[in-house]
Amino acid sequence: MEHLKIAVFPGSFDPITIGHESIILRALPLFDEIIVAIGKNSDKRSLFSMEDRKLFISELFKGEKKVKVDTFDSLTVNYCKSLGASYILRGLRTSADFEYERMVALANKTLEPNLETIFLLTDTKHSYINSSLVRDILHHGGNPSEFVPKTVCELIISTKEK
Repeated sequence: MEHLKIAVFPGSFDPITIGHESIILRALPLFDEIIVAIGKNSDKRSLFSMEDRKLFISELFKGEKKVKVDTFDSLTVNYCKSLGASYILRGLRTSADFEYERMVALANKTLEPNLETIFLLTDTKHSYINSSLVRDILHHGGNPSEFVPKTVCELIISTKEK
């Protein structure tokens, strides 16, 4: 049987940004399946519920059969192993991101030697965008439409109206 190239793209995605979307779209030709894995991080206070974040991502990629959305509450390497995933996908915006992500990738490689981390550089035009920025904009009543995909922006607005 052919071994599928499965990548896990872990993160909080609170909310998913155009930078995240770009990384996923650019990674599609590299993998048979990309699992966007929303991690439960007890250290972070989320703006959106896990269900909302899963909805945002599912709706954004509903036409793309290679993208799956899931949640997890464990070490990323254990989650990857449970799915048979051989790759972790990560985006790099800055040199600070690189240093942090390199440290995590080396730890993951120590814990699970068969797991490879694949880094994609963020498009320059997205390099300053992150979920914290979007949360801050939303917290202060700003318009996030330049920072999140259109589908997600519409869902955020409908979520806030509830």
